[in-house]
Amino acid sequence: MEWLGNLAGGFETAVTLHNILLCFTGVLLGTAIGVLPGVGPLVTIAILLPLTYSLEPTSALIMLAGIYYGAQYGGSTTAILVNLPGESGSVVTCIDGNAMARNGRAGSALAIAALGSFFAGTVGTLMIAGFSPYLSKIALSFGPTDYFSLMVLGLIAAIVLASGGLLKAFGMILTGVLLGCVGTDLTTGTARYTFGSFQLIDGLDFTALAMGLFAFGDIVANAGKTHDRKMVKGKVRDLWPNKEEFKEAWPAVLRGTALGSVLGLLPGGGATLSSFASYSIEKKLSKTPERFGKGAPAGVAAPESANNAGAQSAFIPMLTLGLPSNGVMAMMIGAMMIHNIVPGPEVMTRNADLFWGLVASMWIGNLLLVIINLPLIGIWVRLLRLPYSYLFPSILVFSMVGLYSIDNSTAPIIMAAGFGLLGYLFNRLGCEPAPLLLGFILGPMMEVYMRRALLLSKGDATVFFTHPLSLALLTTAMVLLISVLSPVIRRKREEVFVED
Repeated sequence: MEWLGNLAGGFETAVTLHNILLCFTGVLLGTAIGVLPGVGPLVTIAILLPLTYSLEPTSALIMLAGIYYGAQYGGSTTAILVNLPGESGSVVTCIDGNAMARNGRAGSALAIAALGSFFAGTVGTLMIAGFSPYLSKIALSFGPTDYFSLMVLGLIAAIVLASGGLLKAFGMILTGVLLGCVGTDLTTGTARYTFGSFQLIDGLDFTALAMGLFAFGDIVANAGKTHDRKMVKGKVRDLWPNKEEFKEAWPAVLRGTALGSVLGLLPGGGATLSSFASYSIEKKLSKTPERFGKGAPAGVAAPESANNAGAQSAFIPMLTLGLPSNGVMAMMIGAMMIHNIVPGPEVMTRNADLFWGLVASMWIGNLLLVIINLPLIGIWVRLLRLPYSYLFPSILVFSMVGLYSIDNSTAPIIMAAGFGLLGYLFNRLGCEPAPLLLGFILGPMMEVYMRRALLLSKGDATVFFTHPLSLALLTTAMVLLISVLSPVIRRKREEVFVED
């Protein structure tokens, strides 16, 4: 039970006035921006990432984690009140959440989503605290070959689980890997793909890449659109479920939490998959499946709990293995690297205060969301009524100020503008940019581990297949790829992601 003592120490780090204020600021800002339809956690973190540059690493990650939870919570608010998912995990919530709102039970739907998310977040926090130490010890025994194969598995899983076509997902992963090669070769010291530019010697700036692809790309894609937001009429009342709704919701919360905690570990979008899967399971288990789609409380409780549990458990491979399971976790790894923290199993030993402080702050952040957001529903409703043409100029200015503050230079702004056009192009082509971010993060790491493995084996490439763990990981990756290429599974996969 050593982890309980470590968790108590984490609360000592997290429960300081400075860190609580930063966590509060994170969840509030995250909700305020995440509540806007179509923005979501990735864009929100990309916009607000520069705010953390001047902070200590622990405080910066606590704030970023708060932004993540807040943006996810905002996504469910938008799904229920406007029938527009703030992010992919909230797509299923639209079905029964908005139906409940149209039936005059918007307050109850919001409360069910908030309480289910809080319970799932609590379980997810305990999972991270309980399982991470053991997984970290296992990871310390990994060699270069094992880490290379683990990165390959992560990228293959990202291709398999990304929304859209497989070929497009593969293209985005490959593009990210190539972009990660820009800069100085760490082994030979030679410049690669810099085209003589001094600005590219250190590689592409992660913040400029993320903000350009997600924030600027989203602005360009949506600036000319007229969003038809069918708001729920009247005031949101009765911010608490009645006895019947609570009785129907709590078993769904338990099942959704259990499913999301497991599926959230999968690389490539387990949180999204868990919300779809939990909704399907609840509909099959229900004695009145005909109520689903017409305002069933279980149809809100299950996907929101599963989505939040999956989002929490996604931190486990990110913190212990340095393997991002989705775009948001890739963003968190980028933030850690900005603060000179190498993600992986040594985080728990070299940065114990950071690790356990971040874990403890997750529970605090989820609690703050419940406490502050339900009373602020009226504010979020008014914010949703603002036309996007009023909002995007302020978001654009705020983003450029943050980019300029990186090194007091216009270079990151120019770089982000270029990636913004690229993000818009990807949007028009129907390509999801999140796999690109995974490739950008994992690509250089794969190269380092591959070179180390080949140096130790004196150039013998069969070393990746003679090490048992490496062989098992590569075999799993191959099975995943072959299975998803089968016509039946590919058709099912397209049906699942059609609403994304």
